[in-house]
Amino acid sequence: MTNTELPTVNGTSAFVPAPATPYQGDIARYWNAEARPVNLRLGDVDGLYHHHYGIGAVDHAALGDVEDSEYEKKLISELHRLESAQAEVLLDHLGPISPEDTLVDAGCGRGGSSVMAHQRFGCKVEGVTLSSTQAEFGNRRAKELEIDSHVRAQVCNMLDTPFEKGSIAGSWNNESSMYVDLDDLFAEHSRFLKVGGRYVTITGCWNPKYGQPSKWVSQINAHFECNIHSRREYLKAMADNRLVPQAVIDLTPDTLPYWELRATSSLVTGIEEAFIESYKDGSFQYVLIAADRV
Repeated sequence: MTNTELPTVNGTSAFVPAPATPYQGDIARYWNAEARPVNLRLGDVDGLYHHHYGIGAVDHAALGDVEDSEYEKKLISELHRLESAQAEVLLDHLGPISPEDTLVDAGCGRGGSSVMAHQRFGCKVEGVTLSSTQAEFGNRRAKELEIDSHVRAQVCNMLDTPFEKGSIAGSWNNESSMYVDLDDLFAEHSRFLKVGGRYVTITGCWNPKYGQPSKWVSQINAHFECNIHSRREYLKAMADNRLVPQAVIDLTPDTLPYWELRATSSLVTGIEEAFIESYKDGSFQYVLIAADRV
């Protein structure tokens, strides 16, 4: 595997490291090629491009009559509102952040959560992704918003980042931790976080009480080329890497309405049934964990 150069928004080139493993190369290719309307059309609503799911009650009054010619447009706006609400909940759990701080968005996608974090805290946000397409998109969007001095995405292995030890006030993985080994992931967050710094993840995880990953979880793994971990694995890997949970919140009931609404839209990808059924049978959970570096 060879290193490459990525054109930047100002016409220069950025160094792009080669994937550390063949699997990382697979994931980079997957997300470089990804252009699903469920991500892009929702982002077009207000310019915040997410790669995560939504939480909260559906505003049926805002949707109006299903026979209305504007219904699909309203449905897309509502799905996007729920996805942004999810990011707001994640940011709520970062705790006090000052404009002088730096945050890390690990697995930043096209940068929606990074932009929201800067807008809320006024701080610097460093995004990392394996996808050069996502990094270029996110950096272009930051430049359009005139926040590129504070919000940046770079092609980087989230298990081996360039951030100095103890230099970061807060960090998160928003539905990106299923692509890596958790011990390696939390060791890296623990390395660059300040003592007292806050780590937050929102993730889907399989429920150990179910016994083993269900057929629905296996379908989700195959669809996204990922490896969903159990809730127990998250907590153990955090404990082994000096990350002490301060909050563990089951968001499963809060995300189910999003999926049920999405399943009625023109943006379906074919994976909606697996999410809905696994949430209902208890084999899959949508969880937020906030932990402090000690």
